Order: sequence, then C-alpha cells, then structure tokens
Amino acid sequence: MVTISRIRTKQAFWASIRWKILLLLTEKLALSAAPLFQSVSVEELNELMEESAVSMNGRLMLIDMDGKIQYDTFQTLCGQRIQVEEALQVLTGNQTEAYGIHSPGRAVVEEMNGEKNADYLAYSAHEMTGFQGRIGVVLFVSRVQSMMDSMSTVRWRLLSVFAIIVIAALILALVLSQVLTKPITALSRTMRRMGKGDLSARVPVMGSGELRELAENYNTMAAQLESLDKTRNQFVSNASHELKTPLATMKIMLETMMYQPDMPAELRSEFMNDMNHEIDRLTGIITDLLVLTRMDNQGEMNREKVDMSELTQETVHLLQPAAEKKNQQLTDEIQPGLELFGDRIKLNQILYNLMDNAIKYTPENGKIHVSLKEEDGNLVWRVRDDGIGIPEEDQEHIFERFYRVDKARSRETGGTGLGLSIVRQMVKMHGGTISVSSKPDSGSEFTVSFPREGAA
Repeated sequence: MVTISRIRTKQAFWASIRWKILLLLTEKLALSAAPLFQSVSVEELNELMEESAVSMNGRLMLIDMDGKIQYDTFQTLCGQRIQVEEALQVLTGNQTEAYGIHSPGRAVVEEMNGEKNADYLAYSAHEMTGFQGRIGVVLFVSRVQSMMDSMSTVRWRLLSVFAIIVIAALILALVLSQVLTKPITALSRTMRRMGKGDLSARVPVMGSGELRELAENYNTMAAQLESLDKTRNQFVSNASHELKTPLATMKIMLETMMYQPDMPAELRSEFMNDMNHEIDRLTGIITDLLVLTRMDNQGEMNREKVDMSELTQETVHLLQPAAEKKNQQLTDEIQPGLELFGDRIKLNQILYNLMDNAIKYTPENGKIHVSLKEEDGNLVWRVRDDGIGIPEEDQEHIFERFYRVDKARSRETGGTGLGLSIVRQMVKMHGGTISVSSKPDSGSEFTVSFPREGAA
C-alpha cells in the first residue's frame, strides 16, 4: 500500500507540473492576444493564434464575454457559444484561470483536438483583460493522451517490478541453505557491482540444475542490459545533438537581431523565416521521437484486412503532385486483389515515407517506380528511383536512428534522421523485412516483404 501510494503521489506531481506549464502558456498567450483582440487587429491576431497553436501543439479559441467563440484555430466553432466548463468558470466566476482533464469519449476528443484513438484531453482557460477589465477568455485544448498513457505504463511497470521482487525474495528465502551459500553469495556480489553501475559484471556459472540456469539467465540479462545501456547512451547523445543544433542556430540568429536593432527589414524577415524553419525541424524530431517511443513500448496494432493493391494506388495518387512539381515521372505496377492482415495506417506510412524519400532525393526530371507483387507467398513492395543513390558503406546504417548519409543535404530537405527507423520498426511489427540496394548516382531500390498472413 505504501508503494502504491508513492506511485500515485508521483503521478499527481507530474500531472501538476503539466497543469502549471499549460496554464503558464495560456496566460502568456492571453497577455499577448488581449490588446489585439480589443483593437480588432485581425491579421496580427490570426498570425499570433496560428503560430501559438503550432508551437503549443493544440487548439486555441478566443471567447468574448457573451460566451461566443470569436476565433478558433480549427475554424469549426466560430460564432458558437462555448460549452466547456473551464471557460464558463472563468467567464462567470471570480476565477482568472481554470484547468481540467476530461475523458468525454473518443469522438469528442478527436473533434476537439484532432487526436485519433485518444480517450483524454485537457482544457486550459485564462482570462483576457483590457483597459476596463475582463474582455474575454483564451481556451487552449491540449493533447494529454501520451501523458496519461505514460503514467499508466509507469504505474503498472512499477507494480510489476515490485511484485517480481517480492516473489523472487520469497523463493530465495525458501531455497536458501548451507549448500547454496556460495553461489548465492557470488550472485549477490555481482548484483551489488551491477547496482553500482558496473554492467559488465557477470556471475560465475557453477553447479547444476536451477542454480546453473539462474546464473546463465542472469548473465544473459546482464548482457542485454549492458547492450541496452550502450544503445540508450548513444541514442541520448544523438538526440541531444539533433535538438541542440537548431536551438544553437536560433540563438545565434536571435542574438544577431537583438544586437542589431537597425537591421534591414528584409534581413530581419529572412532571419525570422529561418527560425521558423528550425522550429518546424524541432517539432518534427520530437514527433518522430514520440512515434518511436510508442512503438518501442509495443504500440497497439489496429489489425484488419487491408486491400494492399488499393492502398498502394491511393498512396501513389497522393504523391503524384509532389513528383509532378519536380517534373518527375512516377509510375506504378500493382498486382490487383492483394490483401494483408495488418494496421492500415502504419502500412500506409511505410509506403508514404519510402516514396516521399524517393521524391526528395531524386533530381528533377527523374524517374520513380513503385510495384506491389506476390512473390513466394509474400507481398513485396519495391520503390525504385534513379536519384543520388547511397554509398555502399552507408547502406547498413541508414535504418539506424539519426543516421544521415549527407547531414547537410538531409537537413535542407527537412529530414529528421528518424524516418527510415520508423519504417523499419513498423515493418517489423508486421513480421516483415526491409532492405535496400543502391549505387551512388545510379538510384536506389527499397524492398519491403510481408508474410501473406501478416505478423505472427
């Protein structure tokens, strides 16, 4: 009971931190939007709201004192009267701000913040004040499903670990005897070393039966933990570098603008556009990191029978304008009637990402070919282009997180270095394989193969 209480206390703490952050963001926006709202500066207000909605990753509304929505970044509720409890509390009561997390049903959640398959959303409301007092309310509809999922996952994992430790302690207490003293002592000594951070520590394998198996299993677990720790450190290092680069760029540009107040308007506008581009890159990296985290945690698969022929045709049709913009020839060869039991959204993202990469890295007037066939009982996608190609020494690394063949060129095209990692993870979730064949300046061909019955 003490452990459960502590877990709940930690969850409440992190929830309160999120609550304070959202209220601070909403309060900051209210201060910026109030004078524009009162002076009816439509163009500046639109720009402020749109940029704030993107940076805050949610939906924003401005509500007048009659409870009528005057501005909505989703453009669906303008002119309607607000029915959100938090907004009404600020409008009708003495409160200056209000916050709440709700679970109104997935249909309502998707309608209010655009997040699909989510059960939770949060409302954060703060008053806007003008020359003569309160003039309205800013309402921020945020996405909190990932936070709620993370809290639930942490709770169950901690409880599971606690249960495993208790069971292991009881079992060890029952089997402990004079004969077992030596191997148990060795195991305890190794665990202490490991607890101090020495993940290379291993248990001497001795004896027979359960104790030998315990030592071998422990060593296997320790080896996996050591490998996982190295991978995590490398991932954190790469992620830190990728996030720090655009931040450093923005800092330099911002300081330049600060210390050059007489900077020409054209150059200042160029700097602002560059900073906006870097913010978009940061958002893309964070979004891809969240996708990978969900998949690493065995994200859900909404399995259904998917018409792969139709899905391929739809994706080709969707990306046809992007290819035509670069005068590229996009062709397809699709075997009709092919179906796969899997997640339609993830399958679509696999093909979309591969085709999008082909278009990005193929020069103008190039050729891109997409095919779907059944080969040896497997469904096989092939995306071939005659673009810049990939050096042989880089081909075995391109599916690693944050790996880029040409970092400068990848950043120019808006890449985060995570797209192919996401593709490979989604392919694995369907029990499939992905490979690449490429030569510099001769194009590349990505091959994705799925078992006909879907993932096991």
